[in-house]
Amino acid sequence: MYSNIAQLVEQGKKTSLPQVILEDEQELTQLPLEEIRETFRRRWQVMRESARRAMEEPQSMVGNLIRGQSQRQNVYSRGFTLSGESMNRMMAMAFSGSEVNAGMGRICAAPTAGACGILPAVLLEAAEKTGASEEALLDALIVAAGFGAVITKNATVSGAEGGCQAECGTAAAMAAAGAVHLAGGTPEMCAQACAIALMNCMGLICDPVAGLVQLPCSFRNASQSVNALTSADMALAGQNAVIPADEVIESMYQVGRKLPLEFRETALGGIAATETAKSIAGTIFGEH
Repeated sequence: MYSNIAQLVEQGKKTSLPQVILEDEQELTQLPLEEIRETFRRRWQVMRESARRAMEEPQSMVGNLIRGQSQRQNVYSRGFTLSGESMNRMMAMAFSGSEVNAGMGRICAAPTAGACGILPAVLLEAAEKTGASEEALLDALIVAAGFGAVITKNATVSGAEGGCQAECGTAAAMAAAGAVHLAGGTPEMCAQACAIALMNCMGLICDPVAGLVQLPCSFRNASQSVNALTSADMALAGQNAVIPADEVIESMYQVGRKLPLEFRETALGGIAATETAKSIAGTIFGEH
């Protein structure tokens, strides 16, 4: 059993991170390992479908604030781009998850519905680059889940409690750790990637326009996917976050607790409080 990232890393060095995480889950659920792995496999199928569904077919949702984002980014990725085809394809997949969620489609919260596009987009793109097998990809998902479980236990993944740093930030940290594992990185590198990704979005507020999980949530799914992948690259290059992952997680939690109410999913501050956002809310839900 582990209760923080340091313990997870130490145990992972003796066997492997996926094995430690699966055995911990088995201890908690009393289910056979293969049944737990099969549950991960089913969830991955949902993630993969949501990451691709809107790339060719825009989804409809209340207000249609983000309808077609994924398709636009996907089309753009095939021509001239500043950050390259693969980065834009990954953003299109992250947008797709957000569109499917906003359209009340089937998604897998990772760790929340509002951040559901990040983890599948990053792992799919990392798997494409590494040529990973389905089983290796599943192992990476398990690693991401293990890191996410620690953050959930020791901090929060709720935007209402900790802002968007707790939702999209945690998703980026999970995805970064999973991507590092997929690329053959060590458990320590996974922890470094987690810490770097979370530091990169420290203080990010939750300010949904009209109270809908569409804007700016979808853009943050795309941008935090980029954060995750670049954080993974930094860790694989041997960069040291200096501040241990567990301390970064605690810091994120403390920052979230100190955020004003207006910046914690109430739609009363930030982007949600702009004149245009208030006008959009009035159009969708009526003047009051």
